[in-house]
Amino acid sequence: MSLPTPEIPLVVHAAISTRDRDSIRAITRSHRTLGDVVRWGLAVKPERLVREVIKQDEFTQDVIVPYDDDLFLVYDTT
Repeated sequence: MSLPTPEIPLVVHAAISTRDRDSIRAITRSHRTLGDVVRWGLAVKPERLVREVIKQDEFTQDVIVPYDDDLFLVYDTT
């Protein structure tokens, strides 16, 4: 029996509309792994592919994915 996965918090560091925030929350709610992020990015049109990976330390990386022309999603991974 598997336990339910807790929701990953969405932290917004930009002045965006409530509509955009709610849309991003709905999209990212199912993103539990980088595989989830990549599958989502390939499924949407236009595709949203990983733009950059920034190594923070030996265990942590930030994965940057464009959301639209001026907005990016940054996944903090360990």
